[in-house]
Amino acid sequence: MLSMGRSRKIRCPSGVLTQCSKLFKMLGMKHLLHTLEGRLAALPVPMAVQLPAGQQLGARDPAVTLRFRDRMALVALATGEIGNVGAAIVEGRVAIEGRMRDLMAAAAGLLTRDPARGQPLGGWRRMLARARSMAAHTLAHDARHVQFHYDLSDEFYALWLDPRRVYSCAYYRLPDLTLAQAQEAKLDHICRKLMLQPGDRFLDIGAGWGGLLLWAAEHYGVDATGITLSHHQHAHVQQLIEARGLHGRVRVQRVDYRELQVEQPFDKIASIGMFEHVGRAQMGRYFDTVARLLRPGGLVLNHGITAGGVDNTQLGAGMGDFIEQYIFPGGELLHVSDVLHDMARAGLEMVDTENLRPHYARTLWAWSDSLEAQLPAAREALAAQGGSGHGDKVMRAYRLYRAGSALGFEQGWMALHQMLAIKPDGDTTKGPLNGAQSPYPFTRDYVYADNRPSAHSKGSLPMLYKFKSRAAADLIMLEPQGRQIVTLIGKTPGSHGIVTAAQIPAAIAALEAAVAADEAQPPVEDNAEEATTDDRQDTVRLRQRAAPFIDMLKRSAAENVDVVWGV
Repeated sequence: MLSMGRSRKIRCPSGVLTQCSKLFKMLGMKHLLHTLEGRLAALPVPMAVQLPAGQQLGARDPAVTLRFRDRMALVALATGEIGNVGAAIVEGRVAIEGRMRDLMAAAAGLLTRDPARGQPLGGWRRMLARARSMAAHTLAHDARHVQFHYDLSDEFYALWLDPRRVYSCAYYRLPDLTLAQAQEAKLDHICRKLMLQPGDRFLDIGAGWGGLLLWAAEHYGVDATGITLSHHQHAHVQQLIEARGLHGRVRVQRVDYRELQVEQPFDKIASIGMFEHVGRAQMGRYFDTVARLLRPGGLVLNHGITAGGVDNTQLGAGMGDFIEQYIFPGGELLHVSDVLHDMARAGLEMVDTENLRPHYARTLWAWSDSLEAQLPAAREALAAQGGSGHGDKVMRAYRLYRAGSALGFEQGWMALHQMLAIKPDGDTTKGPLNGAQSPYPFTRDYVYADNRPSAHSKGSLPMLYKFKSRAAADLIMLEPQGRQIVTLIGKTPGSHGIVTAAQIPAAIAALEAAVAADEAQPPVEDNAEEATTDDRQDTVRLRQRAAPFIDMLKRSAAENVDVVWGV
């Protein structure tokens, strides 16, 4: 029955309505396909779309082909809802042919709006969003969310992460670094920012597979505690601690940050890639807890993903829903300004903030490329956990997520911020500057000091390596010799480091082997009248340089104590 004004009504036979409905659907689909053809032609990479009935639209020689098995996913593609297309791919309703990099280039061109733009929430909508966030981030829910993602399969993650399994943004300090080198550069970048010193009580919130925890202990001599909610990660770090002889100085607990109780606060705290799981409604409590766990004058570094938009609560175009369903349930992103607001309300003063967004894009592409190169092994690892059907579904989700996230960071839809803060101790007379109220120097020079040339250039003072042990007197070496010794024992030269009691026998063996190899070489003749001081130092045999340090190592081994160094 059709209404024609207020009084006149016309009744149509049901058959006519059915024909009208079909006509409208045909016209709608024709318009949709016409729109889609135009958009495919404008993409930066050649792409084709195969319709459910078998017809093909787009490029004749495509780099990427999407084969659709239902029309709803086709509507999502035409309207730019690429997150919904991704969900259809995961569920097997759309098949992909082509490289992930080409697919992501096409996806960016198919969007109809900026997914990082959102509208400010009104009063009641803001209250509703907060209530949902509170409900999603109870202790029990957060534990399930973390285990859903991180306990997926250790073997799967090991295939495409670096050897240390560092699952966060790397730091490409130099353009030609490998992923493994960039991850080590990131770990050291964090330790430098925190000004870690031997003996510092250090907390790693969300310790993952232990990369930062062990790096800080082995290279900076800290007493380290890590916490995680993941069963798999907890077991893995426990094994590493025992294997590396760090028991007693490094420990890991499976506990929620809200429930961690300590007898005395920590000197330094890091939270790397964890606060994305906290939730907007819990962010104030999170920073209150961090402030409670940190001593006055201590430093904390919060490293995590932030929203690219000021008002959006998640990525648009269906991408946020995709991540919530398949990858990170309960994940919430805040703009960096909101994070700093909650940090300040907890009494933590931000002293430095660094945006590493392009570094994360490169990290994610490295992960994506590594996964793409090992798809059969990855599929087998996932199938071993939940069967072949489950493995294939998870594989499709992670292929899209890795590459899609790389695209998101390149486009600026998300960012990655390192926020360094102090907990002011209230004493304005101490510190490097009046009013510092902490050891923080309020310059950035200290972070990059060791990256500058430190050999004996004219007009500069040589750097010194100072080795310390409770079993022997302090030992000081000039930078070239100290660096050589540290390298020979298999350590990474840096501002601080440690040789644990368990590592000392191997260090002694490495040095003695190097001495023997050095003495097998013929002596270098030099002209004493023309040789400089540096030249004469270079002709000194390694035995003479290494002997004092070998003696320190042997004394330390006899008393079962560590050796630490500082520059």
